[in-house]
Amino acid sequence: MKYYIYLFILIGSILKVNQHAIAQTTVPQTEQFQNRIVDSIFSKTLSESRDFWVRLPDNFRPDSDEKYAVIYLIDGFSLESTLEAVYGNYWGHYLPHMILVGISNRNNRIRDLTTSQIKMRRGSAMNDETGGAEIFTKFMEEELIPYIDSKYPTMNYRTLIGHSYAGLFTINMLVNHKHLFQNYIAIDPSLDWDDQKLLKEAKQKLSTESYEGKSLFVSLAAEQLHMWNEEINMENIMDDSSEFTLFARSIIEFSNYTKSQKKNGLNFSWKVYNEDLHGTVPLPSIRDGLIFLFEWYQFKSPQKYNNPETPIEELVSLLKVQEQIYTEHFGVPTAPMIDEMLNGYGYMNMQMGQPEKAFMFFEMNIKYNPTSANAYDSMAEYYESQSDKENALKYLNKAYELSGDDYYKERIEALNKK
Repeated sequence: MKYYIYLFILIGSILKVNQHAIAQTTVPQTEQFQNRIVDSIFSKTLSESRDFWVRLPDNFRPDSDEKYAVIYLIDGFSLESTLEAVYGNYWGHYLPHMILVGISNRNNRIRDLTTSQIKMRRGSAMNDETGGAEIFTKFMEEELIPYIDSKYPTMNYRTLIGHSYAGLFTINMLVNHKHLFQNYIAIDPSLDWDDQKLLKEAKQKLSTESYEGKSLFVSLAAEQLHMWNEEINMENIMDDSSEFTLFARSIIEFSNYTKSQKKNGLNFSWKVYNEDLHGTVPLPSIRDGLIFLFEWYQFKSPQKYNNPETPIEELVSLLKVQEQIYTEHFGVPTAPMIDEMLNGYGYMNMQMGQPEKAFMFFEMNIKYNPTSANAYDSMAEYYESQSDKENALKYLNKAYELSGDDYYKERIEALNKK
């Protein structure tokens, strides 16, 4: 049975029920479960195969022309459940539908993600291979991203997320390869690496180059700022000069400096998580980071949509403004709401006895999602509520034509008997 989405006036939440048919896609050399795909490509740059997973949006339909922003997650198989937990709870009002990509760094992680070669770290010999970030960046730019763009309906709006060494890699991507991504989340980044080499380079570039249109969120886990000295805290840590606090001091120095650079155009925020450790900080960081990066996406005046006294003309005007904001950021024409919310507001207004508003939302859903059988079915329900059997059948037939689903055929037969 198809899903329904209701938007409650007081809490503005969306209750999601599984769709009647989950969109499927055929991708060669993949293992697929519903809308999650595990894949790999052989990289000439890395001279090895590299695994990754792709999570398609809940509203993905192979026959649709809709394109999606993409999130790339470093250490993708380790942090997959963390990203999906945040995304699964916040898409809709806070986040758009997006394609998620998680890249494996299970083998040679330090090599892939560190930005320079070193022989010693924290007083001990560094036996791992290091300094391969530029090579891994080349793999992403010349092989992985083009592959994803060729296989899936992506738009040129990308977010990069990395933790620890991957956070170091993420900041290096912003500083030295800013053309690849619009958004960056660097979670407890290892900016102490190689005597703060990247930190020093970043300070020079942030003061001289433009980062207009780019956004960065940085986090710091502050539960254990010093391995041995519990008296070290955020108030006195910058007075300490020991190797044990260099990791945290590097993040603080970078963040304070970046915040002070008002003229480079970078949209920047950082947050200290006083009750989190290095291993627990990814979850709150991804949540807060994505909400910060997509603050512009959130509805303006959401109460207006839920208030039955808001004139329809005002709603149309608000939706036009929302559409302009989305189109400006994504760089392509974009609907003012995701299809589930257009549908949901249509049903909400039907329930509130406001058919004119309901029709407006259902009509807009069809306009922006012309291949969605569910959009036509919802319009059919609207016409049924208005005792307009002829138009209800018209839209049900269109839903059946698009999907071939027996559910709509049964709906047509039942309506014809009335």
